[in-house]
Amino acid sequence: MRISRVIVSAAVLTSLTGLVTAVAAMPAAAAASAVNYVALGDSYSSGLGAGSYISSSGSCDRSTNAYPERWAAAHAPASFVSVACAGATTSDVISSQVSALSASTTLVSLTIGGNDAGFSSTMETCVLHSTSTCVNAVTAAESFVSTQLPARLNSALQQIRAHAPNAKIVLLGYPQLYDLSKSGTCIGLSTTDRTDLNHAADALDGAMNAAAISNGDTFADVRGQFAHHEICDGAGSWLNSVNILSISSSYHPTAAGQEQGYEPVFASVAG
Repeated sequence: MRISRVIVSAAVLTSLTGLVTAVAAMPAAAAASAVNYVALGDSYSSGLGAGSYISSSGSCDRSTNAYPERWAAAHAPASFVSVACAGATTSDVISSQVSALSASTTLVSLTIGGNDAGFSSTMETCVLHSTSTCVNAVTAAESFVSTQLPARLNSALQQIRAHAPNAKIVLLGYPQLYDLSKSGTCIGLSTTDRTDLNHAADALDGAMNAAAISNGDTFADVRGQFAHHEICDGAGSWLNSVNILSISSSYHPTAAGQEQGYEPVFASVAG
């Protein structure tokens, strides 16, 4: 009789243990399946420069190698859509991207601000003209970043919050473009040009970080991840240098930059 009671008690205990384990595992599984993810932003989020473009995205140049697509493929959220578009500004996010959001959206990512500050035209000026002209262009861009961009970033983040009140909003920054420690042996722009362009990236990231903090959102800094994988790092670079065959891809992350630069940083804060 005692032996049978022990056997029954052990069986009950085993069943209860299994039930508790199953119940404990349920919230994690439910949380994973409950993620509704929307990617917004500009070319650094669409994946311009990373190849393997999705034909239906047209001139937005969304790539299957972009960090939003890669993260979604790895984490299987309940829903995922990317409306990130090459060339997008903060006003484009407000006018044509936030409509992809809803109260059910739980995760939003974006890179934005570089086009507002005239990133493309500044880089073009630095490539085609003298150092003094480049420095003047960078100075003008930095002035815009400090005086006008903060309000634009705040407006964009506030509109995102209004359309996705329950979402975690992750604003990802931009990498520095050059490894200055290798500049002496790296053909192309002068070290002065490269130094100023890196400083401009820092200023842009600083404005983005401040906007994220001000709006209760998350800023994800990619500069450390890209360190020693910038232009001038040869085959180890995760950024496209000037490409005369694909000018628009110049100074954008390669497929490796999206996979090893952006995706791990986003994954570390996405939850």
